[in-house]
Amino acid sequence: MDIRQLRYFVTIADEGQITRAAKKLNMAQPPLSHQLKLIEEQLGTTLFYRNSRSVDLTEAGALLYQRAVSILHQLEDSLIEVKEIGDGLRGQLSLGTAKSCAMNYLPDKIQQFRSTYPLITFRVLDGHPHQVVKFLEERLVELAIVRFASDLYLDYESKTLQVEPYVLFIPNQWEWEPSRTSILMKELEDIPLVTVVRENRYGMYSSFIDLCNKRGIKTNIVCECHDAAIIFSFVDAGMGAAVLPKSVLFANKLDIRIIEIEDCPLYNKTTLIWDKKRPLSKVAQLFIEMF
Repeated sequence: MDIRQLRYFVTIADEGQITRAAKKLNMAQPPLSHQLKLIEEQLGTTLFYRNSRSVDLTEAGALLYQRAVSILHQLEDSLIEVKEIGDGLRGQLSLGTAKSCAMNYLPDKIQQFRSTYPLITFRVLDGHPHQVVKFLEERLVELAIVRFASDLYLDYESKTLQVEPYVLFIPNQWEWEPSRTSILMKELEDIPLVTVVRENRYGMYSSFIDLCNKRGIKTNIVCECHDAAIIFSFVDAGMGAAVLPKSVLFANKLDIRIIEIEDCPLYNKTTLIWDKKRPLSKVAQLFIEMF
C-alpha cells in the first residue's frame, strides 16, 4: 500500500460514500472502487461495511484509519519542514484565538514577526475558548491563545502570557460613588449581571459563578452571552455589570468603569498552547519565541 492509496482510503472514510469521495478526489468512481478492493486484498480483510448509500468502517478499518491519518499528518509536517529548510522561511501560520485575546496580543506580534519574515502569512480563526481548543485538536491551527481559569489542557504544551484578576465592569451611567473603586463579592447580590454562557465542558466560564455559589452569594444574572464584545455592549447600554478578566475590555470607546473585587481569589491565565504530540513548524517555533 502506498501514500496515494492511504489518501484514497482516508477520503472514503471521511466522506462515508465512495461517490462523494471520488468527487472530492477529482476521479471517477470505478477506479476508486478498484483501488479500495486492491487495498482490502493486500491486507486480507474487509475495511468497510457497504450498503446501497454509504460505507462504514469495520473494526479493522477503524484501526487503519487512525494509523493512516497519523501517517499523512506526519508526512505533511515533514514536507513543510523540508520546504522551510530548502527555500527559506515562508508559508502560512494558522492561529486560533478568542476575539479579546486576538485584540490584545496578535496585531503587534504579527506585525513584528512579518517585519522580520515578510514571506510568512497568517490565518486566524476566532471562537469561544472551547472552540479554539477544538481547532487545535482538529489540526485547523498550529497554535492557540486562550484564557484559562486553571491548567486543564494536560495534552498541550503551554506558555503563560498574562495572569490577571477578575474585576467588575459597570456602566458609567449608573449612579456610583466616584471615590468608590472596589467592592466585596457579597455586594454583587444587589447588582444585575451580564455573564458569559456557562455551558462549557472545560469549566472555564463558570469559575466565578461557582465561587459565588460556594460562598452563598445569590447572583442576579439578567443575560448570558458567548461573546465578550456583545457583553460589553450590554454593559455600555446600562443593562447590567460584568465580571471578567481585567484585560478583556478591548473597546476603549465604551463608557465603562472598572471596579476591583477585593475578596475575589480567582485569577485568570492567558496562555499560548500547542499540541505536544505534533511537531511544530519552524515558523511556529519562532513565533512562540516572540512572547
